[in-house]
Amino acid sequence: MNPPLILDSHLDLAFSALQLNRDLTQPAATVRVHDPVETMESFGSCTVTLPELRRGRVGIVCATVMSRIDPRDRATRTGMYAQSQCHGVGRGHLAYYQALERAGHVRICRTLAQLDETAALWESAEVGADGSGPPVGLVLAMESADPILGPDQVPEWHALGLRMVSLSHYGRSTYSHGTATEGGLRPPARPLLEALREAGIVVDVTHLTDQAHRELFEIYDGPVCASHHNCRALTPGQRQLTDDMIRDIAGRDGVIGAAFDSWMLDPGWRRDLQAWEQPSGATLQSVADHIDHVAQITGTSRHCGVGTDLDGGFGAEQAPRDLNTIADLQSLVPILRDRGYGEEDLTGILSGNWLRLLRGNWRD
Repeated sequence: MNPPLILDSHLDLAFSALQLNRDLTQPAATVRVHDPVETMESFGSCTVTLPELRRGRVGIVCATVMSRIDPRDRATRTGMYAQSQCHGVGRGHLAYYQALERAGHVRICRTLAQLDETAALWESAEVGADGSGPPVGLVLAMESADPILGPDQVPEWHALGLRMVSLSHYGRSTYSHGTATEGGLRPPARPLLEALREAGIVVDVTHLTDQAHRELFEIYDGPVCASHHNCRALTPGQRQLTDDMIRDIAGRDGVIGAAFDSWMLDPGWRRDLQAWEQPSGATLQSVADHIDHVAQITGTSRHCGVGTDLDGGFGAEQAPRDLNTIADLQSLVPILRDRGYGEEDLTGILSGNWLRLLRGNWRD
């Protein structure tokens, strides 16, 4: 019997390929050899490539286009002065996915039928020891809505495959204040939210400030999720969800993807040190703790998922210490089984909950 299908709700694949110059068609070990020292020191050891995804049976991913207004950004090279630049970066990320699709490495799911076909394919797919196998399914997501130039452009992005959007990232975007800032939604947010709801695009609350989170739930009644978020009760800090926020998302039948960044898992992680200067206190058991907390708060595993954000600006040194690459995600299965999760719960956490949310709101 094949290991279960995993759907990862947040991977910055195009950022890793274009901003970090990584060939994601190669194994992670090869990319690590190719990476220059400055990339290794700043972003760590590569954990996500297409062969590693296949080896872990991560057959569907929400792959981001990512750029934000942030003139001070010197690290990621995705922070821009103007929204027009953000649009250009975002379309560049999409063009990369289209090139991968042309070469047969991935399949962008633009219709519900394509999503269903990809999920069915991966239920029985054969994967070689080298990571060869079927195309990985991509659901197009956006981290910070700055690449959307206005609500009138939402149908165009939808036609290109966009199915999930967060309003903000770090700093203050066109539409909202985000991580490491204080403030709420900005005036352009309301018409954008109306356009996203009309298109059936799920709004991702990840990276919203506490105020922006509250305001969004006051003015918006459409589908929501948290693509890569953990629990503030376990790891303090603005970047995490409070228990009330978790209940907000569950109240809309949303899903929360557990993130794998050590600073979101290990309360003792020091952001003033380089990742390679400190050992991570996080393990896959820590990830399970956050999944478990969401299930306990909501009384069900229905709202639990996996949204690793692996290679989202960090590498193996800043991931759970018992994970080398994303291929190791299958190690979560026995951990969750040991905690009493049955097969239906496991299927939901690993892929089914995200598929339910997407299918319930998908408009071709």
